[in-house]
Amino acid sequence: MKRIGLYLSAALIFTFAACSSNDNTPVDPVDDTPVVVDKSANLLATGASANDLLSNTNFDKLLIEIAFVEDFRPTSEAMDNFENYLRERTFKTNIDVEYKSLPPTGETELTLQQVAELESENRSAYNDGSTLAIYIFFADAPAEGDDLSEGLVTLGAVYRNTSMVIYEKTVKTLAGRSLTITTADVETAVLNHEFGHLFGLVNLGTPSVNAHEDAEAQNHCNVDGCLMRAELEFGDGIMSMLEKRASRGAAVVPDIDAECILDLQNSGGR
Repeated sequence: MKRIGLYLSAALIFTFAACSSNDNTPVDPVDDTPVVVDKSANLLATGASANDLLSNTNFDKLLIEIAFVEDFRPTSEAMDNFENYLRERTFKTNIDVEYKSLPPTGETELTLQQVAELESENRSAYNDGSTLAIYIFFADAPAEGDDLSEGLVTLGAVYRNTSMVIYEKTVKTLAGRSLTITTADVETAVLNHEFGHLFGLVNLGTPSVNAHEDAEAQNHCNVDGCLMRAELEFGDGIMSMLEKRASRGAAVVPDIDAECILDLQNSGGR
């Protein structure tokens, strides 16, 4: 579990104070002058926008920008599942998803710093009026320090209040080893899990009504079968978990357990 602790400290509480100067600044179509975009509300700590994501108090529309490298675009099935999950757990009914194709990173592995720099260069969706914007990058390289042969991998990470990365190359590799679990299954599980962290789970901005945080995996749930278990984010234990559920005839992708649901409801969600 030491590896989990290492990645949690880096991945879940990783913030940046500024972004690159190469920030795709929009231009006014009338006079061709730069339009200043206030990005500050999208550069906060993970969990800082939990209530805004869950409720409609300040934002009643959700805009999700999906950035992906060619051949690493998420499946339409996973994205449909993901939207259903958001509608089930939040009060957002107006959800738009925009896709943005990016060139290959050219990297054999990616640090979170590199992921954040890529976001600064490529992100175009930021909070605007009553619209809350989310950026999700589907990467063509694994996380720094992964050792697939030892089952030590990171499938996804959140690093700001509206930013996350899915290590799609690793997702595809793990799914490709299974006869019963599809890429869409793994994508759905990791997407939903990581967004659970943007919701502030577990104790990551959304306080727990009752104690249920894993003592060995900070910011993860200790309830068996919960979506917020650490194995949904780290290591290849995710495949064992999903395959076991499939063999029992249960839904392949787990849902958030009752304790996590109570936390979300207490913070403005469904």
